Amino acid sequence: MTDTKRAFTLETRDDGVAVIHIDVPGESMNTLKASFAEEVSEVLGKLEQLSTLKGVVVISDKPGSFVAGADISMIDECENAADAESLARQGQAMFDRIEQLKVPVVAAIDGACLGGGLELALACHYRICTDSEKTSLGLPEVQLGLLPGSGGTQRLPRLIGIQKALPLILAGKQLRPKQAKKQGIVDDVVPASILLEAAVEKALNSKPKVQKVHHSLINKGLEGTSFGRGIIFKKAREQAQAKAKGNYPAIDAIIDTISYGADHGFEEGLQYEARQFGMLAMTPESKQLRGIFFATTAMKKETGAGATKPATVQRVGVLGGGLMGGGIAYVTAAKAGIPVRIKDIAEQGIVHAMKYSYDLLNKKVKRKHMRRAELEKTMLRLSGTLDYSGFARTDLVIEAVFEDLELKQKMVADVEANAQEHTIFATNTSSLPITQIAAKAQRPENVIGLHYFSPVDKMPLAEIITHAKTSDETIATTVALAKKQGKTPIVVKDGAGFYVNRILAPYMNEAARIVLGGEPIEVVDKALVKFGFPVGPMKLMDEVGIDVAAKVAPIMANELGDRFRAPDAFSKLLDDDRKGKKNKKGFYAYSGKKPGKEVDSSVYSLLGIQPNAQLSAKEIARRTVFLMLNEAAYCLAEDIIRSPRDGDIGAIFGIGFPPFRGGPFRYMDSLGIAEVVGQLRGYAKEHGERYEPAPLLVEMANEGRSFYNDGD
Repeated sequence: MTDTKRAFTLETRDDGVAVIHIDVPGESMNTLKASFAEEVSEVLGKLEQLSTLKGVVVISDKPGSFVAGADISMIDECENAADAESLARQGQAMFDRIEQLKVPVVAAIDGACLGGGLELALACHYRICTDSEKTSLGLPEVQLGLLPGSGGTQRLPRLIGIQKALPLILAGKQLRPKQAKKQGIVDDVVPASILLEAAVEKALNSKPKVQKVHHSLINKGLEGTSFGRGIIFKKAREQAQAKAKGNYPAIDAIIDTISYGADHGFEEGLQYEARQFGMLAMTPESKQLRGIFFATTAMKKETGAGATKPATVQRVGVLGGGLMGGGIAYVTAAKAGIPVRIKDIAEQGIVHAMKYSYDLLNKKVKRKHMRRAELEKTMLRLSGTLDYSGFARTDLVIEAVFEDLELKQKMVADVEANAQEHTIFATNTSSLPITQIAAKAQRPENVIGLHYFSPVDKMPLAEIITHAKTSDETIATTVALAKKQGKTPIVVKDGAGFYVNRILAPYMNEAARIVLGGEPIEVVDKALVKFGFPVGPMKLMDEVGIDVAAKVAPIMANELGDRFRAPDAFSKLLDDDRKGKKNKKGFYAYSGKKPGKEVDSSVYSLLGIQPNAQLSAKEIARRTVFLMLNEAAYCLAEDIIRSPRDGDIGAIFGIGFPPFRGGPFRYMDSLGIAEVVGQLRGYAKEHGERYEPAPLLVEMANEGRSFYNDGD
């Protein structure tokens, strides 16, 4: 018999096993909400009264989704730390009650088992998961500036040991089924078709197992003594903060909480965990990180063109088999699952693009993230040609050839001649205006920009660039494809540098000016890494290519004026054939024991500089970042971006703007627009007109406005 339909329902079977079914009504994924507490309590109350009960199985009725976590919006509704702490205690109490059941409880996991979902599974005595590609287990709370608040910091270390649990919780890493079994998180991995059967069998043939102490805590190893654990926690803190630079409070809180539980016992550990959860929920860092989560979730539901529905893309063409072309072909075939036809002028280009995909897939096979059969199936989606054979069947063609306007216009004409009338031409240009690329097109409504960031398989952003004649269907279809490729797309208007490169250019130029003023290269880079960027601007210039930056700079200056003028001294770098990492000659040295880690000191004499550190890290960060903020405001005023939200996501996912600061617009709001304008005006007097605040900022400061209204 089964209860009436709710999120949690109970089925009692003739063999004495009760099955708790999870199926949140009206949602594609199961998430835990505070309002379910009563339902769960009722279900557990019934189980506690069943005298014939032999075992319990917890399973989801949604294929591919066990429990994807707790509903994050609950935290936003908390007014203070005590409210958030109470939420955590509620979850802890619910899971503790599951763990205390007198019969074996088995979590039957298919699909996402994350955050609160894994905490639920850890409270069960056993865990069995499917071998499905959709199955993943992890505690990703750190990515929201939080820690697992429903027992995760206490149960996982007790199940697999502190040394294994720490990196998983600190990095928010998600494990595939085989990895989870190897780590000892799940007891068995089975095909989805027999999941329930295997879980029932486990429940009938096991004993309840309450995991309050892990064997290694009473072992001879490091974890067995307070001194030994101290060494583990010290090392973990050093490694985590080497990356985080003290910008993420959750990291120290996680280590402190696991440490406290190991020293003071399970019950006190839970109380400490709930207090830390409450405290973290109120930090500005967590608020900003949760804001990013809500923004990206909302964007997943948008087409980029209002009510217009995307057309179906069944086949994609890629022009150019270079690094970008190979990356684009890979995300299309492997992530979107769409057949790709690669065209290049030389066979070597096609071979290179094919090898690019093969190498990435083979790495997954070696790590046991993918079966060999899946690799072969994906490679069969890739084909190559030296002419346009096969392009008549494509629905969308992505161009990734050299940054040459005439060449790109010829590509448009070729695709119009060899593909279908509805075929979309998407150009991956990083600097040329889409309007110019579409200028001679017979069907300009089908021409759009689709700007990826390198390396394509890793960088999450795609800029979808529209010109005046791009049709809504072209926009919606291109946005839908980018999402299938695993990208977060933002729709931007055509203009020099589009959005991401436009806000990046003044920041990079100013970093260069600071170096030319005598500040050591590594000091400038470290200041911006401390601020929260993944790499510093000079290192980034080496990564992107000094020659590329030099080529783009005049285009930007011609279109946008003097505030984009790059320092003249950088022509000396090109005269010395310094292109950066690509030819192992740039600001950093690429030979020796630490390639790319240490500055090539010969660059100073080349530029006529005597390095002498004088500026504080804060001053270096402000001088560079404030130009980026100012340019972001110009982009919003000119409708290059559609909203502050898109501008924030573009900066975070495109150039690694510090996520915990929320993006340029959230960051300006947190500082106060009047403060930003005042700082810019001060710098304008000291360093020149390029710092003059954007008119929009001045207007907003005068009117006391912010980019986001409270609650946005």
